[in-house]
Amino acid sequence: MATKRDQIIETTCQLMEMQGYHATGLNQILAESGAPKGSLYYYFPEGKEELAAEAVARSSRMIEQMIRGVMAEIDDPITAVSTFITSLAQQVDLSGYRAGGPITAIALESASTNDRLREACRAAYQSWQDAFAEKLQQGSHNEARARRLSTLIIASLEGGIILSRSQRSPQPLLDVGEEIEFLLRCG
Repeated sequence: MATKRDQIIETTCQLMEMQGYHATGLNQILAESGAPKGSLYYYFPEGKEELAAEAVARSSRMIEQMIRGVMAEIDDPITAVSTFITSLAQQVDLSGYRAGGPITAIALESASTNDRLREACRAAYQSWQDAFAEKLQQGSHNEARARRLSTLIIASLEGGIILSRSQRSPQPLLDVGEEIEFLLRCG
């Protein structure tokens, strides 16, 4: 059973993914989470910034678990990466183009003005890159190449998600998946 704190964080994750950091107000979070007003400052005495950092961390862990889950299920690193991207395209499509890129808006809005949120986003992206890099190293890629490729994968996924949501089509993400697979197979 989820605690009130968990409900507040989950609601924040959903709202910030859909509408960003600045457009998400504390009153909206409280209303949609069903939490009493006093509980917000009880659990998050530093306010919205602390809550947003927690939401980024939660979203990060969930995505990292998804990446690592797919990477563990499939032996071939190239197939594993390609399968993850295809699965992500399907999830974005099934959400009606409302989901995908859970920290993108926060990173874009806050990276240059808020060190706490920038660091939370940096740590999130790094954990995802690490998951891909570790899998790529199981194949034919050395550590340095695997790290560079994982950066390319994350950057391509983030851009692909934005294009898919903008075009209301999974095709940009599917195209990213095909090109990443081709690149990985070529060496």
